[in-house]
Amino acid sequence: MFELLGKRILTALIGIPAAIYLINSGGWMFIGAVTLLAVIAWHEYSTMLGCRQINGHYGLGLAGTLLLIGCAVLGNHQETIFIIFLFLFLCLAKAVSSSSSFTIEDASFTFFGIAYVGLTFSHLVLLRFSDNITSYTAGNVIMPAGAVYLWLAFVGTWANDTFAYFVGTKFGKTKLCPAISPNKTWEGAIGGLIGSLLGTAILGSLFHIPLSHGLIIGLLAGIAAPLGDLAESAIKRYTGVKDSGRLLPGHGGVLDRFDSIMFAVPAVYYYIYAFLLN
Repeated sequence: MFELLGKRILTALIGIPAAIYLINSGGWMFIGAVTLLAVIAWHEYSTMLGCRQINGHYGLGLAGTLLLIGCAVLGNHQETIFIIFLFLFLCLAKAVSSSSSFTIEDASFTFFGIAYVGLTFSHLVLLRFSDNITSYTAGNVIMPAGAVYLWLAFVGTWANDTFAYFVGTKFGKTKLCPAISPNKTWEGAIGGLIGSLLGTAILGSLFHIPLSHGLIIGLLAGIAAPLGDLAESAIKRYTGVKDSGRLLPGHGGVLDRFDSIMFAVPAVYYYIYAFLLN
């Protein structure tokens, strides 16, 4: 237990400063980091499929993931729709032309993986660069609006995880999804939602974002983050693996660490896009 805790602390000591630098600075280093994480996440997903003897097409999945992130960099939604349709077409065409070695099941899981990894990770880029003109100020700190919005999603997710763990450990009795994640409880989920609301409301107030927006963003993150966690747990249970990978000591793989973020960031992005980008 103490060895695992030590690994988690070491990973946090490296990961948190790196995240602060990359998110706040933005630019090509941030895009490169998101791209690298997405590539590793696709590799982990493909490896998990192999444990179930599902023949996901590695090259198609990797290409689709990279192109979706490229579309996010360009900021063109029409191109994103085109890429989604293109890879739906390519996956089905491959299943038709190579039906003996690449089945409809293989095509379905390949296309699902492109959406699950490529589409979700691309929203980190979309949210970070959603507004580079407006700035928010907290004390002596001046930060681009896109960076603040991304931090709201991250803080809402982290607060959710933290509160859910401690409330669930102390008060958890009613199982949330015992077939997928036996340790999660409704009490923990409610505690996590309260944590998200507090985290985004406090961070939002520091940057003078109206409380109503901060609370709604917390609500969205508090619902989407645990859903992302449970979704990845369902994939791992289906494929029979404990962790998606071993890249991050004490945390498992990229999908294990970013499963909640992958759902929370898009939820926050579409709210920001609809109500805060004027």
